[in-house]
Amino acid sequence: MNELYPIFLKVSQLNTLLVGAGFVGLEKLTFLLKSSPHALVTVVSKEISNDIRELAENNPTITLIQDVYHEKYLEGRHMVIAATNFKEVNKLVYRDAKARCLLVNVADTPEYCDFYLGGIVTKGNVKIAISTNGKSPTTAKRLRQLLEEIIPEDINEMVENIHQYRETLKGDFEYKVEALNQLTAGLIDKGRQI
Repeated sequence: MNELYPIFLKVSQLNTLLVGAGFVGLEKLTFLLKSSPHALVTVVSKEISNDIRELAENNPTITLIQDVYHEKYLEGRHMVIAATNFKEVNKLVYRDAKARCLLVNVADTPEYCDFYLGGIVTKGNVKIAISTNGKSPTTAKRLRQLLEEIIPEDINEMVENIHQYRETLKGDFEYKVEALNQLTAGLIDKGRQI
């Protein structure tokens, strides 16, 4: 049973620490930036790949620190991603982060994760997150591809129009919800036709 609670974090307003700058670190950083191009990320690693250096050169919200991990790098962070090639280091990052009540994700180690970086579909203002509870990232990837194909490209225009309509509604919250439910009821029928 999947008991995860999905939330959308404003990682451009949160300070994220990424420990590890190899292939897995690059994957995690790329994923963060794809979803949130202005994510505030500090990368700490003894060795930093050229790909991560290039990402940092092109993104002023990424800070690189070439050093071994030390718990001092957790200071002022909101969440932590451990993505080194060394299980002992990843576990140390996890223990240190948990001692500070920080959210932590240890790559490819679900038992050491407070959150997962699942599949994400983005079409303008519409963002859909997909989770397989850490069991099958490949399935999440395939579902993401399917949703990218079937969600219409003009969905953002519809969202903007509904937002403008919502701004014109007078009345209490309950009235607005009912009016918007009536307006969008046709989406369910349209989705069943796809």
